[in-house]
Amino acid sequence: MTGLSPLAISALALLAEAEMHPYEMYQLMLRRREDRVLKVSAGSLYRAVERLAADGLIESCGVERSGHRPERTVYAITDAGRQALRQSLAEMLGEYVNEYPRFPVAIREARNLPAPIVARLLRERLAKVDAAIRMLDTSLERIAAKELARHFVLDVHYTRAMLEAESSWIGQTIGQLEAGELTWPAPTASGAPAGLHSAGAAFPDPDASPPPTDGR
Repeated sequence: MTGLSPLAISALALLAEAEMHPYEMYQLMLRRREDRVLKVSAGSLYRAVERLAADGLIESCGVERSGHRPERTVYAITDAGRQALRQSLAEMLGEYVNEYPRFPVAIREARNLPAPIVARLLRERLAKVDAAIRMLDTSLERIAAKELARHFVLDVHYTRAMLEAESSWIGQTIGQLEAGELTWPAPTASGAPAGLHSAGAAFPDPDASPPPTDGR
């Protein structure tokens, strides 16, 4: 692995398009809504640029002056930077990495809440997910009107597909909860769900020997 952060990869990709100074890079990221897929601030981008320069992946190629504003250092990607960018993209595209999102944890432990509350909370999340889908659809309509090549916005199409899948799953699960088709543990006096005696109870070991059935 190259060890580049997502922000560093995005910075290299911008400089692969053209030479620019960090503030210009930041403004372009915001215009392209790259903040939807990575955490970026002006400060974090400047630090990423400094690290890339220190590692020889980008280099200063001039200074830009505009009116009374401070001088801004313009950077260009180096050959080593192009190689690192391509290597990072190849690894990220071809490998599956569990990024440990929060929602699967909440789903796994949802049994600690009463089923009606879980259904209500999922319905609230569903409304927000569907709103996000509508927002992306509006963005895609604007993109189509500008006749922007699809390869520039593949991340938008991917995000929409993932949200649509989540919306479908949440809607199905709400229906199962409300119809009583999804079994749900009854809370005990302590408030914990009944029938769970170990952290691995929900995922039994497939290699474990079955329990004896003759009373032993």
